[in-house]
Amino acid sequence: MAPFEVVCEIEPATRPDLTKVRHQIGVLGTVATRFLIPDNHIGRATVSSVAVAHEVARMGCRAVACVNARDRNLLGFRRDLLTAAAYGVEEFLFVYGDRPETGRRSDDLTVRTMIDTARTFAEEQSLPIRIGVSCGLGPVPAWKHQADVWYLQVSYDLDTMLRWRSDVTFAGAVYAGVMALPSAGMARKISTDVPQLAVPPAVVDRLEADPDAGVDLAVDLVTEVRATGAFEGVHLIPVNRYRQVATLLEPRLR
Repeated sequence: MAPFEVVCEIEPATRPDLTKVRHQIGVLGTVATRFLIPDNHIGRATVSSVAVAHEVARMGCRAVACVNARDRNLLGFRRDLLTAAAYGVEEFLFVYGDRPETGRRSDDLTVRTMIDTARTFAEEQSLPIRIGVSCGLGPVPAWKHQADVWYLQVSYDLDTMLRWRSDVTFAGAVYAGVMALPSAGMARKISTDVPQLAVPPAVVDRLEADPDAGVDLAVDLVTEVRATGAFEGVHLIPVNRYRQVATLLEPRLR
């Protein structure tokens, strides 16, 4: 049986300084099997996910570069594939991308066309490639089966994730989404801004009473997902609580 994967998402650099990125890698290296590098995920410019993935690899860790369709046209995407190939980056998560904070969305790409373009590029260059896409807790479009990995949307309920998993068949790996909410305020903001990721009221109440409850809930959920054997791993989003997450999760994964 393959080992249980913990794909840890890091907070990207919004300034030309990777010190904090390196610190996150060092701290989370005790629990992570891979690191997911976001791509302008909050609608603000960040250091290139491909460049950061290369830096993570230099630190001896495996990295997944997230690339969104929102911020690039086809030529820009091909540039990123060339850059990734030059840096030896082989693993990707392709996403559509939320509304940008500044500027307009590019309509040149979709996740589907990104998959097709990347596969063609990899074949032409004889390069290995591993492509991931995101999935909601509902029916999955047929074209997403062309990916190698599915990243399931964040949920706070194991039964909901297990029901979804029992209804789908996929040849690749599926990672359950788990987030360590840092505060009740952030939980409310997520619920308002992204209704499909709404945080249950009971979880918000726990966060009101105890700001560390988000870490405890996330660590418990990772442990429970692992015990079911239904998923190949988790996509863990520690946000700014990565130190606490690493400290509590490391002994659970031994």
